[in-house]
Amino acid sequence: MKTNVAEAFSGRTETSVRSEEELRALEEAYCSHGDTVHYTDKPKFFEGCEGSFVYDRTGTPFLDLQMWYSAVNFGYRNERLNAAAHRQLDVLPQVASQYLHREKVELAAMIARDAESKFGYKGRVHFNVGGSQAVEDSLKLVRNYTGGKSLMFAFEGGYHGRTLGASAITSSYRYRRRYGHFGDRAQFVEFPYYFRGPKGMSKEEYGHYCVQKFARLFESEYNGVWDPKAGKSEYAAFYIEPIQGTGGYVIPPMNFFVELKKVLDDHGILLVVDEIQMGVYRTGKLWSIEHFGVSPDALVFGKAITNGLNPLSGVWAREELINPTIFPPGSTHSTFASNPMGTAVALETMKMLEEEDFGAAIMEKGAHFLDGLKQLQKRHAIVGEVDGLGLALRMEICKEDSYTPCKATMDWMCDEGMKGDLQVGSKTYGLVLDVGGYHKNVITFAPNLLITREEIDLALALLDQLLTRAARR
Repeated sequence: MKTNVAEAFSGRTETSVRSEEELRALEEAYCSHGDTVHYTDKPKFFEGCEGSFVYDRTGTPFLDLQMWYSAVNFGYRNERLNAAAHRQLDVLPQVASQYLHREKVELAAMIARDAESKFGYKGRVHFNVGGSQAVEDSLKLVRNYTGGKSLMFAFEGGYHGRTLGASAITSSYRYRRRYGHFGDRAQFVEFPYYFRGPKGMSKEEYGHYCVQKFARLFESEYNGVWDPKAGKSEYAAFYIEPIQGTGGYVIPPMNFFVELKKVLDDHGILLVVDEIQMGVYRTGKLWSIEHFGVSPDALVFGKAITNGLNPLSGVWAREELINPTIFPPGSTHSTFASNPMGTAVALETMKMLEEEDFGAAIMEKGAHFLDGLKQLQKRHAIVGEVDGLGLALRMEICKEDSYTPCKATMDWMCDEGMKGDLQVGSKTYGLVLDVGGYHKNVITFAPNLLITREEIDLALALLDQLLTRAARR
């Protein structure tokens, strides 16, 4: 039985817990800022959560429109998934990774069979803990399969994590700058970011233009990536996010990946799809790549597969890349890979997704939310563009010309939402937003997939207030 949030707060006294001032002093003295964001001077303390809301010490509800960077896709304290964690905790919470447990095997089979039905390839699933670690494992798979090739293609605006290997294929130099030379840094390719692309083209024409620009790298040996005499590329794989996450939820033209995949196939380059943020129904399908009509050679997942509970991530790859004769025991290792708590919750997540038509509900909610964002765009000049697919939505915050990026206003809106003083009717709310985009001026919306229509309308009302305040400041 869930504990009511109000009840949880009622049992506390001022002497039973430290004050926020005391906690901030301890944090300042003893906590590294390197493992947290600290983009604001005083990050918010939260003490409770439920559904689409997190709560501060006073019990003020903050409507969360980013859900832990799309990790908590099925709502905070989801009763069914929490119950799965409790059951596993009482039965087999830990076991060394050289042994087997039922949940790991059944989960791998569900994911692999689903992928085979959708992509047409038999494959296997390899587990780890976090998204960056799964990306690292996929890099090992690719480098091993291609005879040690260490160079990759990736997109401008792409984000794949902050371990050393993942940083090498993430386009932001600021994630690499302090850590020396990255000799295996990816070659970054233009992503069809239509709102800020060349004018005078349709979205599909721009997608075709970007593919042709990439294809020109293979026209002659002097482009530096292709040996036409041997018919071999220096590059092993292309790492993609079908919809860019940290890059600002940029949604490409529907023709783009079909055309890109042909270029890759023609030159023996693998396609690795990063579904860590967009996977597990964020876009109305289990994997966002399903919208775009191509089959990957490998697919990386994490985050929402456990609804943000015990961490679990993984890689699905085609049999040729991952079978035990080519990728034998000990090829990678993590103590907590395929941990029973994570696999048990993920297995329950997958079973839950099979029982209902999540996709249709998410697309309907996403269309309602996007329509509301378009109405806000009409009323507020500082909104440059809105777009979305399923419940992955974006809003560009600009200057009054509706185009020039305005990071300062975006940052101000995030801080203003965290004050917890927005009024709808007789109630007071806060609003949790996330910042993304090439210019850090995009609100990336990743709400609870079980969000109600009433909560979507509340979100739109709160956003309307924030935009009005921002225009007047």
